[in-house]
Amino acid sequence: MANFNRPTTEIAHVYRGTFIHSTEQTALLILEDALLGVDTEGKIAFIGKGAERDRLSQTFGFSLSEITQLAQHEFFMPGMVDTHIHASQYSFAGTALDMPLLQWLNTYTFPVEYRFKDLEFARRVYTQVVKRTLRNGTTTACYFATIHTDASLLLGQIANDFGQRALVGKVCMDMNNSAKYYRETLQECQEETRRFIAELLSKKYPLVKPVVTPRFAPTCTDALLGQLGEIAKNNNLHIQSHISENLEEVKLVMGLFPDSQSYTHVYHRHNLLTDKTVMAHGCHLSNEELTLFRETGTSLSHCPNSNISLCSGLLNVRNVLKHKVKLGLGTDVAGGYSASMLDAVRRALDLSKILAVQDPENKALTFEEAFRLATLGGSQALSMDDHTGNFEVGKDFDALRVNVAAPGGPIDLIQHDDGPKTLFEKFLNLGDDRNIVEVFVAGRKVVPFTEPTPE
Repeated sequence: MANFNRPTTEIAHVYRGTFIHSTEQTALLILEDALLGVDTEGKIAFIGKGAERDRLSQTFGFSLSEITQLAQHEFFMPGMVDTHIHASQYSFAGTALDMPLLQWLNTYTFPVEYRFKDLEFARRVYTQVVKRTLRNGTTTACYFATIHTDASLLLGQIANDFGQRALVGKVCMDMNNSAKYYRETLQECQEETRRFIAELLSKKYPLVKPVVTPRFAPTCTDALLGQLGEIAKNNNLHIQSHISENLEEVKLVMGLFPDSQSYTHVYHRHNLLTDKTVMAHGCHLSNEELTLFRETGTSLSHCPNSNISLCSGLLNVRNVLKHKVKLGLGTDVAGGYSASMLDAVRRALDLSKILAVQDPENKALTFEEAFRLATLGGSQALSMDDHTGNFEVGKDFDALRVNVAAPGGPIDLIQHDDGPKTLFEKFLNLGDDRNIVEVFVAGRKVVPFTEPTPE
């Protein structure tokens, strides 16, 4: 099993125990009694067997007394990747789910997002959502903010302060929402997006980057979509938006853009479909549109809680995977009521089983496959899989230390001889933040929170 490079930097930490992750070939790979070393740059320096500890310690220059031994019911898994979350909607998560999408936006979402012009309000909400997602094991988050540049920059600062890996997007929209107070002109969108990108990049945060963010086609003019595509291309940036969430929205888009063959082509003709683009939902994409996703390298964020909560649609994940489209999971707070990626895993499994009941040819997802979507799949969807997503040598150590038997936790272990696969399945189905005892991002322990809350 040994997998390691010759040392180029000093070893900072060595862990021994069970490691569980996904690879391209295997949805669930369990490494028992493994030894993993993290260097001073936060990267995985080696992975080997516990029995190889003497040779590894000589090769990499660490002392056997420095090894951290996991307990019987503990394991490490990769940090989870939330490919779609609205940080600005966190304050009303768990409420306001009584309307379909377009009415929901105008009634609840836009009035709340407008409040983020107040930086103190923004600081309170953004601090809470970053802390909450980190505690729940989200080491990487792809955030929608609001149209407010300074508040969006603040979200980037807060994510950096707490050590979360994040893409942060200043929202752009210049038409077609009933909340006329909450939109920008075309020129304002262009100027403020450029300012947001320039100022966030100037901070040189190691793990926080900007993402170009047209809210979705119904609120963006042709001119704005074209300019955002150009900005993303010129700066080699990520892009995020929404697509085909519900049928009313699809109908609206085709009426607004009658020259486009499909919803997907609206984005495609403005150069917004790239191998660094993630589109949320996609419940009603045609096979031809999925083919265009694959050809452009565009990924989908599957947000099952939101799709069910707002009665938007049921994404056929098997069909997406059959088309070889990159796919990750998203919480889509607050359309999805939970900020936990464990909830996204469970809802994805539930939804796939509903489709299987409706049509037995739609084979339900396994828990192993859903786990891969939440980790490696998410990193691939965000084109970050060269840095994170699993425990491969050379990648950053983004990891959760899980204790299935955490005192006061939600899991009762009756059969104490359960193997690691059974313990892992119990955690996916029953566990919560009480079981996640430590969270690491790029080798740095970020949970429990040890640093003072930013001013």
